[in-house]
Amino acid sequence: MNINKLKIINDPVHGFIKIPHEILFDVIEHPYFQRLRRIGQTGLLNLIFPGATHTRFHHALGAMHLMFTALETLKQKGISISVEEEKAAMLAILMHDVGHGPFSHALENMLMDDWHHENLSLLLMNRLNDEFNGELTLALEMFQGKYHRKFFNQLISSQLDVDRLDYLKRDSFFTGVSEGNINAERIVSMMNVCEEGELVIDAKGIYSIENFLTARMFMYWQVYYHKTSALAEFLLVKILERAKFLVSQGEDLPATENLRYFLYRENDGATDEDVFRFTQLDDNDIIQAMKLWRDSDDFVLSYFCKCVIERNLPKTIISSQSFDKQFVDDKIQYANDFFGIDNGHLLVHEIKRKLLPYDIEKQPIYLLQKNGQKIRLDQSQDQLLSGMLNTKTERFILTFPREILG
Repeated sequence: MNINKLKIINDPVHGFIKIPHEILFDVIEHPYFQRLRRIGQTGLLNLIFPGATHTRFHHALGAMHLMFTALETLKQKGISISVEEEKAAMLAILMHDVGHGPFSHALENMLMDDWHHENLSLLLMNRLNDEFNGELTLALEMFQGKYHRKFFNQLISSQLDVDRLDYLKRDSFFTGVSEGNINAERIVSMMNVCEEGELVIDAKGIYSIENFLTARMFMYWQVYYHKTSALAEFLLVKILERAKFLVSQGEDLPATENLRYFLYRENDGATDEDVFRFTQLDDNDIIQAMKLWRDSDDFVLSYFCKCVIERNLPKTIISSQSFDKQFVDDKIQYANDFFGIDNGHLLVHEIKRKLLPYDIEKQPIYLLQKNGQKIRLDQSQDQLLSGMLNTKTERFILTFPREILG
């Protein structure tokens, strides 16, 4: 039976998304990719912004769409791009998040030690390449920055890539935070390639780029690093950390089969069994575990799980400086006294968040001037904000049980 694989998908952010190559459809249909339907794009952000329930699946399709649009733009400007290069670039960005674990960034180190999601994505992409008889080879080269035409990798991963363009616009849409909304189409239309084969922006697009950088900064401090968002992510880590500790002490915790595997897993390199189990794991395993662990005999694990599942989150205080040690010690003592425990230090924590909105050293953004010369964004005479966005900012969040306030 012949299947029409050249589909059109209706996306709430970008409108209609085309699948112009059959191999893209085949990858989307693969179980590795379908798992992304069950991996939230923004972790527990929906506890703060109720609309933020979109998934990595949504985001990957949106990034693929922007890659297609960017390549069409470059073709119109005289950049030669073959059909094979187009397919490869779209495949690379489509699969860039296929290695994300449950609740995205929050738990990747807890489950697979130091295996960053990009390492897992690369591993899974190699396995898909084997399944599809080498059709993803060029995509892998682009993903790893090994392809000789540098702008393809920059479109996939840089300070101005289609990944960031989609997640900012998408997360702004679903959270309802308008400060993060960017004109992705305008930015894509300003993309170009200089003589050295690097991605640049037509000089007249400078203010769209500055808006992108400031929007990203606002989204981090207003959404991703929002004190309650940072707390929710921190609690997830602490829950898994506590669960793994209890298991190491011989306690038997109820969990789905695949999560139990990782709770008992020894710290070593990724085996075939690790990879198989990982591709069976999603947000639902963690949610189910937290529901079960609310009734744990361990006070700390039970307390944290109730906080998340019942959304009765601990109190947070935010500061631009680290908190005084005596102030923190007092909170720990209050927790011990209130709950009748001796490990209150496990309930009181300082969370640190830092952000460098624009890194002028790491793949800086270049503007292409009318004379064909390129100039760094922050060095342009027309820039208004870029020169002020290369300073790192920090915030400190102290979290402690809400019950001890009084």
